Amino acid sequence: MPLVSMTGFAESHGSRDEAHWRWEVRSVNGRGLELRLRLPPGFDGIEPAARVLAGTRFKRGNLQATLTLETTTGQRGLRIDATALASAVKIAKEIAQETGLRPASIDGILALKGIIVQDEIAESDTHERAARDAAILESLAGAFDALARARTGEGAKLAVVLETQMGDIARLIESAGRAAAAQPAALRARLTQQISDLIAPGVVSPERLAQEVALLAVRADVREELDRLAAHVSEAKALLASGEAVGRRLDFLAQEFNREVNTLCSKSADIALTRLGLELKAVVDQFREQAQNVE
Repeated sequence: MPLVSMTGFAESHGSRDEAHWRWEVRSVNGRGLELRLRLPPGFDGIEPAARVLAGTRFKRGNLQATLTLETTTGQRGLRIDATALASAVKIAKEIAQETGLRPASIDGILALKGIIVQDEIAESDTHERAARDAAILESLAGAFDALARARTGEGAKLAVVLETQMGDIARLIESAGRAAAAQPAALRARLTQQISDLIAPGVVSPERLAQEVALLAVRADVREELDRLAAHVSEAKALLASGEAVGRRLDFLAQEFNREVNTLCSKSADIALTRLGLELKAVVDQFREQAQNVE
């Protein structure tokens, strides 16, 4: 299974008798799987089945599915809900009496949600409604399948980016290793120069100078951080090649990358190593940003 992105868009169309509909589904990043449905009145009954369809195809992502329904002219009409209208008028009068404000106008009351409603599509019986809902769900399944293909296509592009970033990180780690190996000699030269500038030559014995250099070198030793970074690169490459839903683990690994790079920069005693550490931090940040798109 290739790497899958959480970003995608798809649509599908369907019809039955006088009804024509369109599903539009889109997906963005999410910590888990969340589906938001936007359905016309009277179609809430398909929501449980729609969630099952999403759960069998996706593991993570914020999904939104919108159903747009059109019917033959004359099949639906507008009507006033008399009960809702009476309640609204009564409430408007009570508020006017209590506050002294002008009563609500008729156009304001009619604009309230639920006062003017659309007649439901005329259907012969429960069996016909069930058949219509089944056809609509079949179209939704097709839209979800198309969305899954779109996410897989985005994932293939994302895999190339992540693999390139892993290559950059590995290259920088190798360069940092070479720079770290030169730190003890650089520390000795720097400390010798500082001592000669501050005190008379010969005051500090070569043995004491070697001790001080060794102490500084221990404090500036970044081999452990470099080893862990190299191990993280190997783990990231294995995750990318695993074919599983690895988004959460990649995101955690990116945090570990960032922690080790911060330690490397704080322990660096050489400007060249510090620069490499900052380059590493920039690439790691880019890696984490892209990893957050992975399912």
